[in-house]
Amino acid sequence: MTRVKRGVTASKRRKKTLKLTKGFKWRRKSHYRAAKEALLKAGKYAYRDRRAKKRVMRKLWITRLNNALRLNGLKYSLFIKTLKDKKIDLDRKVLSQMAVENPKVFKKFIETIKK
Repeated sequence: MTRVKRGVTASKRRKKTLKLTKGFKWRRKSHYRAAKEALLKAGKYAYRDRRAKKRVMRKLWITRLNNALRLNGLKYSLFIKTLKDKKIDLDRKVLSQMAVENPKVFKKFIETIKK
């Protein structure tokens, strides 16, 4: 059987890992073992926080929407119930954008819903 020298493959793998950890602090950017662990943790955090970001954004939309509704004399929970009863399918993102960017249009929208 022929001899296989694996130095090239291993060094390529290590170089790739170190390239991905560029910008990390201290030992984690320059030592392979620390860089490998840092990459694993970074991947876990990225996966987790992509889901957490969705929760945070929904919370923000609801807060903005509630503030805009209170200025117009309506509660958030009552507003959402009215939307569901009238079968209006607008998500919270669109509604909060409307409230922030076009308050006059949002006020008219609320008036039409109240009727």
